[in-house]
Amino acid sequence: MSEERERADNDSPWKEILEAYFPQAMQFFFPQTAALINWERPHEFLDKEFQQIAREAELGRRYADKLVKVWQIQGEEIWLLIHVEIQAKSEDNFAQRMFSYNLRIFDKFAKPAISLAILCDADLTWRPNQYSYNYPDCGLHFRFGTVKLLDYQNRWTELENSDNPFATVVMAHLKTQQTTKQLGERKTWKFSLIRRLYEQGLQEKDIRNLYRFIDWVMILPKGLEAEFWQEFKQFEQERTMSYITTGERIGYERGKEEGQQEQAQTLVLRQLQKRVGELPQQIREQIQGLSLEQLEALGEALLDFSAIADLLNWLQTHQTLSAES
Repeated sequence: MSEERERADNDSPWKEILEAYFPQAMQFFFPQTAALINWERPHEFLDKEFQQIAREAELGRRYADKLVKVWQIQGEEIWLLIHVEIQAKSEDNFAQRMFSYNLRIFDKFAKPAISLAILCDADLTWRPNQYSYNYPDCGLHFRFGTVKLLDYQNRWTELENSDNPFATVVMAHLKTQQTTKQLGERKTWKFSLIRRLYEQGLQEKDIRNLYRFIDWVMILPKGLEAEFWQEFKQFEQERTMSYITTGERIGYERGKEEGQQEQAQTLVLRQLQKRVGELPQQIREQIQGLSLEQLEALGEALLDFSAIADLLNWLQTHQTLSAES
């Protein structure tokens, strides 16, 4: 269960989805702030600036933080600090951390930031939204915006009827939480939510983006996962839309056409980059030296990777086996 929890808590899919659909995220979760923004002007992710103000210890797996520069309708620049809290339980110093980030941005860049938090935990009572202290001659009250994903449990019909990509994100998150001990039901919901993307008539790019999020959070045991993919492959074949089941997941099948190995390398390297981050050149060359059969095996194995150490262990194991044979 610990491995499943680790993968589900990892912030990577949240960061990806926020970057891909940032205006939609703001319109879905924080419509009042979104209404201030001129979305015709491009927004800019200030990753380097955020790295400068955040302690390394706080850039862990539990957080997905994005500092974003946008433009108000009146023409002024504003900075938004979007924080996604992935961890499964409440944290006593969370409000203080939100204040600390806000203060560091103002101190370092002389820019006030609008601080907003998306809370993904399972505790209905934990709702931090302010940090304050008060003394006879000095006081402070800092308020920040929060959204609690659990609150959408009572708005399911609204989610189903929404075409905002974050309706799908919230549905996948909630159904993952609700099916911790009902994995057969989770498989049904996973299929249903991915099928819904096709029924909405989304573009292939959007289906792929949202599929990756659903697939990452709605983890299934290997047996149920195999059943799911068999059913889903049939679904795509019936719709004659091979968006996902070819290439993304089981597209490493052996074929006879020229260029098959190069295609498999490209697919595996792309998926590895999404799973574990940028690969050193030496590792890339190592992967390019794998046989087609080994690439197929790696294509399946990487679905369980969460860090580059997993890849290094896999490569070491398979090189040893190759040498022995």
